[in-house]
Amino acid sequence: MKNPRRASSPVINGWETRRKKKVADITQALSVSPVDVAALRRMAISEGGLLTDEIRCQVWPRLLNVPLDVLDQEPEKVDRENNKDYNQVLLDVQRSLRRFPPGMPDEQREGLQEELIDIILRVLKRNPQLHYYQGYHDIVVTFLLVVKEHLATALVEKLSTHHLRDFMDPTMDNTKHILNYLMPIIERVNPEVHDFMQQAEVGTVFALSWLITWFGHVLSDFRHVVRLYDFFLACHPLMPIYFAAVIVLYREEEVLECECDMAMVHHLLSQIPQDLPYEMLISRAGDLFVQFPPSELARETAAHDDMAASTFKDFDLASTQQRPDSVLRRRRRQKQAALESAAASSAVAQPSAARRFVRLAVMGLTVALGAAALAVVNTALEWAPKLDLFP
Repeated sequence: MKNPRRASSPVINGWETRRKKKVADITQALSVSPVDVAALRRMAISEGGLLTDEIRCQVWPRLLNVPLDVLDQEPEKVDRENNKDYNQVLLDVQRSLRRFPPGMPDEQREGLQEELIDIILRVLKRNPQLHYYQGYHDIVVTFLLVVKEHLATALVEKLSTHHLRDFMDPTMDNTKHILNYLMPIIERVNPEVHDFMQQAEVGTVFALSWLITWFGHVLSDFRHVVRLYDFFLACHPLMPIYFAAVIVLYREEEVLECECDMAMVHHLLSQIPQDLPYEMLISRAGDLFVQFPPSELARETAAHDDMAASTFKDFDLASTQQRPDSVLRRRRRQKQAALESAAASSAVAQPSAARRFVRLAVMGLTVALGAAALAVVNTALEWAPKLDLFP
């Protein structure tokens, strides 16, 4: 009988070797002058992310272009009584017990909750153009637990004025617009799932808490949360919506086996499995970002509400006369015919299409994220936080 521990040792040893090399690569990237931020982004994206909270304390500020000398500045005192957001923040923080490590002493947790309130109110006071939203505390507590109060304040402030800026507007218009990227991504990869969701009229609200908390509110294992934060901090601000699409696509069989009913599909999708293959999904999200960049999808998202409404009218009319599954099959046949026709008429590839094909061909020759990581990193560097992304 084989020794199971011996049988698994090559896998364990292989990961340990890669882990040690990654730690060495991160140390090297941090030691050069100027710091090799592009290399740090690649490390944050690739397998295992940044590995430890100790490394995150060094790398997260670099990814957000926050100078470490902020630690020398004494944070201002927070005036809670005269802050319009205090009561709502207090309620949300009091409900955040499950975001703290199980077994943490009550006194320590209560102290961290006080710090959490101060960080949020401090950032809002410094930036009156920002508006608090429920779920913001789920993001802030992640930074607090990893990098502690002083550095967390600086990182959250930079994040709030860049990656999270659209969520902190007076209205949810921009948040809804970002959610509108979800269905076009799903449609390009799996038209059957897209059409089923359209038929069920499920919309995209099920993914709202995923997006605005960077999945912090819905994942129970803190290790998975910080792994995703490594990925998102190294990437374009829209990467969380690509990751949301990947989760839906990964659950294709569950979705298609579900009753085609809004409430049923919404309930299924809003319950994220806790045993997802995160590394595989991160890799897939990076690939989809390269294949279908935001610039390509933006034209559709602006009119996506109208498209969805007209699509549903077709479904509604047909479903009064026949079963929804037959409508879906007919729609797929029509779509396939349209795609074949479009492919035939564009036999001479346009330059943009040719460039994408070359990118995908290169990606096909790489392992893990490979070229996808490089492309995501290059895109990320184009909008690094030193720029005003959301004027």
